[in-house]
Order: sequence, then structure tokens, then C-alpha cells
Amino acid sequence: MLKVGVIGATGYTGEEILKILLKIPEARITYISAKVEKKCNIDEIFPYFKGKLSLECDNLDVKKAVEFCDLVFLALPHTVSMEIAPILLKAGKKVIDLSADYRLDAQVYKEWYKTLQKDAQNLKSAVYGLPELYREDIKKAKLIANPGCYPTAAILSLAPVVTTLSKEIESVIIDAKSGVTGAGRKASLDFFFSEINENLKAYKVNTHQHMPEIEQELSSLAGKQIAVTFVPHLIPINRGILETVYIKFNKPITSAKIMDIYKKFYKKEPFVRLRTDGSFPQIRDVVNTNFCDIGLKIEEKQGLLILVAAIDNLLKGAAGQAVQNMNLMCGFMETAGLL
Repeated sequence: MLKVGVIGATGYTGEEILKILLKIPEARITYISAKVEKKCNIDEIFPYFKGKLSLECDNLDVKKAVEFCDLVFLALPHTVSMEIAPILLKAGKKVIDLSADYRLDAQVYKEWYKTLQKDAQNLKSAVYGLPELYREDIKKAKLIANPGCYPTAAILSLAPVVTTLSKEIESVIIDAKSGVTGAGRKASLDFFFSEINENLKAYKVNTHQHMPEIEQELSSLAGKQIAVTFVPHLIPINRGILETVYIKFNKPITSAKIMDIYKKFYKKEPFVRLRTDGSFPQIRDVVNTNFCDIGLKIEEKQGLLILVAAIDNLLKGAAGQAVQNMNLMCGFMETAGLL
């Protein structure tokens, strides 16, 4: 029986991790913590857990996490995880970090997150937790850097063509739209109902902190530097991400070749669903699932490939993918708790 802890259990992502873990017989939740005014049972915070989970939730006590857990999820804000992960790892615990603290090169992290990466030793051994690309490495990992939500959809949609046709790629533009939960459970004027409802806005235009993550992974796959134009938008829904990606090639392409590349690349992937009938995914197709749905449109003469990818930002974009990584690390069925 795997003893599992969730630090940051009252955030949107931590809450989703708890829900999923309760579906996995091989895992038992043994420790939870969050930033709370006073300790209380988790079923007082989320009453739907009554009869399912009644653990005490208090502010973090790392000694208890070490004592009670084999594996710990860190559902924490950026810059916080790197203070806690080293203690857990030194004690022999496996760690899945859902912040950006272990995703990027230290210099790139400093540039985009305006703080030093303080755990250089563990940064070197962290595995980027995108199972479709790094499954075998994840199985052997002690520390997982769980991908961001926007990068998950972007990288999965682009990986097949970047891997095989990198020399022909001229430009990549990503138009991304996300629900409000992508910003986390926090009080901010920008996320008040009256500000979000009946509105649509672009933000952090080509300056979003997920850009270097996307470029890092695509460049690694391509074997050369891949730069993207990335424009995120906030839309008035609770959860879900839809990304439309435009790839311009330097010569004409054929529909048959592109479709063959994508079919082969994702043939055996349990959580990537490829649309081959000319239809395109909607957010409602993937909400409350761990799937990434991808649709393709090929303009042969223009040398243009248009991809539409949809995920649930809280599941395949965060908690679901984190549990998928746990399943791989611990030898469970990869789909446990997720189908």
C-alpha cells in the first residue's frame, strides 16, 4: 500500500488530486496540509468528502509528511516547492511537484520567475512529467516536475510534427484560452465574477511564464531552437483549455503525411485522442477527464497545419497528469483512477 501525502490540499489542484487518489485501491492518503487559519478535518472544508476522507488538515509540518508518506504531491505556489522538496527527497520520499520550480534551467527560471532556483542538486535529476514523451524516465524518477497546463496542450499537439519535420517548420503561433481555475484558488480583482462574466481578454501577450517551458520541450524534441508566439486568453468558464496552434512550413505539405505522423505517434497513448474525421475538440469534450483531444486541419498549398487541442486544465493540465505520473513511478496501471 502506497502512503500518499498532498501538500496544498485545499487548492483547486490539491482537491482534484484527493478525489482521484480515493479511486485507487493501491494508494492511501495518509497526510494532507494547507495554509489554514485553524486545523480541521478535510471533510469540513469539502463536505462531499464525508464518509470518504476525514483526515485532519493543518499547516505544513514537514516532519509529519516524512513520517507518514512514501510519496508526496506538492500542489504549491511557484518558488515554495524548492524549499520543501529537498527535505522530502533527502528522507527517501518520492516527490511530484506541480509548480514550475523544477521545470526549467536555473537561469531561465530566474529570468521568468524573478527568483533564484535554490535546489540545483535536485533540479539536475528532476524528470519533466509528460508521460507521452518521457514515460520510461518517469518510471525511474524520484522527483517529477509536473508540466504546466498550457504547455501540456501545446507540447502534445506539436510533438509529432516537431519531432519529424523540424527542418521544415518556419513559425509556430499558439492561441490559447483557459478557464478561471487556471489562476488558482485566490482572491484577486481580476478573477471576480463581475470582471470575468461576459468577457474575454488576452493577457501576458507573448510574455507568459509558460512560454520558456513550451520552447524548451519543443526545442529538445526538434534538436534545434524552436521559438513560439504565445497568446493566452481568459474566458468566463470554470475549467478547461482550448489551444489553436498554427504551424507554417517552408514548403507544401500533404494531408496524408501529416495524418500518418500523428496516428503513429499517438497510436498507443491512453490519454491522447486524435480526431481523424475532420472534426475538432471542444472544451466540453474533455472537462472532468484526463484526455487531451487533438484535431487537425492541413492546408497543403499554403504549407500550413492548424491544430486544435483541448484539455481540462485541472486534470491533464495538473492533478490528473500528476497521478498518471505517480502510477508510472509506483508500477500501478497507468490509467488507475483516471478512467
